[in-house]
Amino acid sequence: ETYPIDTARLRRVTELAAKEAGWGKQLPKGQGLGIAAHRSFVTYVATVVHVEVGEKGKITIPRVDTAIDCGFCVHPERVRSQIEGAAVMGLTLAKHSEVTVKNGAVEQTNFHDYPLVRIDESPKETRVHIVDHPIDVPPSGVGEPGVPPFAPALCNAIFAATGKRIRQLPIGDQLA
Repeated sequence: ETYPIDTARLRRVTELAAKEAGWGKQLPKGQGLGIAAHRSFVTYVATVVHVEVGEKGKITIPRVDTAIDCGFCVHPERVRSQIEGAAVMGLTLAKHSEVTVKNGAVEQTNFHDYPLVRIDESPKETRVHIVDHPIDVPPSGVGEPGVPPFAPALCNAIFAATGKRIRQLPIGDQLA
């Protein structure tokens, strides 16, 4: 069965994430908010990333606010942990994830040469805002939908903080 995009649900998560993140508030120089929204697996997600960009381009994420509409939420704590993990995975993909090929072989072999975000780089706080639905709204996926909006929200936040557009991922040392 095909499920058409419900623009009202997409708008609702976007507005909720923006409201909870304090969208429009004044931030100190070198800080910014960015937002992105996404729909997959019949789930609607919007993420606001608050970024601090240091003088040498070091990225710090003080806070992430993600709103999710996954229909009737069977297990809210499981949804929260999936979205918290999505923030870490989204940051990893945006900052580091690059697979290179040399002489027809992938150069990365394991985590020693394919870096993941560690706890000192992870968002300091991740807030998850679940849209409440009655039981007659079928539950939908929560495993993957939290990842895709993170990188564009981060790149939008970097632009708000620095005026520089990130046009290629991973970010790497583009801000140095």
